[in-house]
Amino acid sequence: MKIFKEIESSLKDDLPFAVYRKPNSKEVKSFFQNNATLFLSNDFNEEGFVFAPFDNSKQSILIPLRQSKILKEKVDVSEVETKILDNHDSLISNKDGHIELVKNGIEAIKDNHFKKVVLSRRELVEINNFDVVTVYERLLANYPTAFCYVWFHPEVGLWMGATPETLLDVKENEFSTMSLAGTQVYNAEKGISWGEKELDEQQLVTDYIAKKLEEVSVNLNVEQLETFKIGNLLHLRTKISGKAKDDIANVIKVLHPTPAVCGFPMQESKTFILENENYDRSFYTGFLGELNIPKKNDEKSSSLYVNLRCMQIKEDKAILYIGGGITKDSNPEKEWEETKVKSLAMKKVLL
Repeated sequence: MKIFKEIESSLKDDLPFAVYRKPNSKEVKSFFQNNATLFLSNDFNEEGFVFAPFDNSKQSILIPLRQSKILKEKVDVSEVETKILDNHDSLISNKDGHIELVKNGIEAIKDNHFKKVVLSRRELVEINNFDVVTVYERLLANYPTAFCYVWFHPEVGLWMGATPETLLDVKENEFSTMSLAGTQVYNAEKGISWGEKELDEQQLVTDYIAKKLEEVSVNLNVEQLETFKIGNLLHLRTKISGKAKDDIANVIKVLHPTPAVCGFPMQESKTFILENENYDRSFYTGFLGELNIPKKNDEKSSSLYVNLRCMQIKEDKAILYIGGGITKDSNPEKEWEETKVKSLAMKKVLL
C-alpha cells in the first residue's frame, strides 16, 4: 500500500504525518508534511490536520494543507487478524492511586465543587518488535466504526488510536456533534440494560452541551438517546446538530473540552483534573482531524474527533490513556474495573 510505505519513509526521515480512516469507511486518507517544522494553530481558522491537547489553554499542532502531500486509497483489512483479549500485563497501572483519585472526585462532587468530573490514568505496556503499520492495520480491522489514526511529529512523538466520539462535523456553517457517556461490555446473551447512574450522566452531558451550543448557534436539534457499539463496548450517545451563528471556531471553543472528557461545570472540573491527576494528559482527551478543508463551490469542511482510546508510543513502551466519568453515585472499585476493560481496546492490537 502506498500510504503504508509513505508512513515508513516519513518515520525514517523524521517528517510529520497524519494517517486516518473515518468511521464506517474503507478509504484511508493522509497528510504527509514536506518539512519538519512545528506549525501551530492559533485560532482554528487554518487549513490542514489539527492535533489539539486536552488543556485548551495550550496551543494546537497543525499539519498545514499547503505544506503537505495528500494521499487517499482504499485499504482492505479483511485478512488482518482480530482477537478477543482477556488480559495483558502492564508495567505500571497503579490501582490504589486511581481508586483514591476517584474517591477524592466523589467527595468534591458531594461538596458541590462540580456535578461531574472525568478522571483518568495511564498504563505502561512493554512492546517488543513494534511495527507501526502492522498495529495500524489491526486498529483498522478491529474498529470499523471508529476514527482510526496514526500521527507523528519528530518534536512531539508518535500517537495512535481508535476513537468512538465525534467532536464536530462541519460543512460550511452546518455542524453536527454528539454527547457520549456510559460504558458497558457488550453481551449478546444478556442484552442491553443501562442503570440510573449511566442514564443520569448521559442526560447531564447532553443538557450541558446543548446549553453551551445555544450561545453560538441556531436551529439546534437534539435527537433521541441511542446505544452505540464500538468493538466489544457499548456507550450511550445523543446526536446534536445546528448552524453556527458566525465563525465555526467559536463552536470548537465552546465544545472543547466536553463534559464527556472533562466534566461540568467545565472550568471547575478541569481545575480539579489538572491539580489531582498527577500526570500530563497531553493529547489524550484533546481532539484531532481535518480542519477547514476546501471542497467544491468554495465550501469548507471539518471533521474533528475526541482523542479517546489512544496510546503514545515511546521506544519499546506504549503509554495507554484511560478514564471514566465520575458522579456522586460512582463506585471507585467499579470505576477501576471499567478502566481495565477500556484499556483492552489498545492492548489487543499490540499483541
